[in-house]
Amino acid sequence: MIADDAVLLREGAARLLEEAGFEVVGQAGDADDLMRKVRAHKPDVAVIDVRMPPDNSDDGLRAALSIRQELPEVGILLLSQYVEDRYIGELLAGGTEGVGYLLKDRVGEVERFTEAVQRIGRGGSVLDPEVVAQMVGRREEPLSELTDREREVLALMAEGYSNRAIAETIFVSERAVERHVTSIFSKLGLEATGQEHRRVLAVLRYLQS
Repeated sequence: MIADDAVLLREGAARLLEEAGFEVVGQAGDADDLMRKVRAHKPDVAVIDVRMPPDNSDDGLRAALSIRQELPEVGILLLSQYVEDRYIGELLAGGTEGVGYLLKDRVGEVERFTEAVQRIGRGGSVLDPEVVAQMVGRREEPLSELTDREREVLALMAEGYSNRAIAETIFVSERAVERHVTSIFSKLGLEATGQEHRRVLAVLRYLQS
C-alpha cells in the first residue's frame, strides 16, 4: 500500500515496486483513504508520507501509529521530506520490528528503496543514513570510546544491516564484523541477544536515550 498526496511520487513509487516484483494492492492520497484501504487489504507493508491531507500536517504519521496499534502485522515505512526527530521517536516508541523511516529522496534510489520495503516486510527495520548520522552525532560523548570502524559498524547496525550485509558493505570478513559488534556492545554496556531486531532496538534506544 502506498500513501502520498503527490500523485507523481505515489505513481512512481508504485511502478518501481511493481517492476521489482512487489504487488501494490492500493494507493491512497489522504490519511482517511489510507486507513480504509489498509483495513480492507491488510498489506504486508504500508509506505506512508508523513504529511498528508486532510490537515496536511502529521496526518500520515498519525495514521501510521493507528495502523501499528490496530494491525501490528502491517509493516510501516514512513517517508519524510526532512529529518524530524519527533516523528522518528513516535514511530519507534512501540519497537522497531517492521518499521522504517526514509527521506523521500531515497525513493529515487531504487535498490535502497526496494530493499527497505522488503526488509520491513520481513519484520526488520530501516533508518535513513542521515537520521542515524544525526542521532550518533548527538551522542558524541558516550560513543567516544568507539573506534572509527566501530562507529561505522554501529551506524549500519542502526540502519538494520545484518553482520553479513555490513561485511559486504565495508569490505571486511563477517568474523571481523562479529568482533566489532561484540566490542561495541561491551563498550556501550548493551547485551547482545543474537537476534537481529533486538540488537537494532537496543542500539536505537541507546542512541535516543
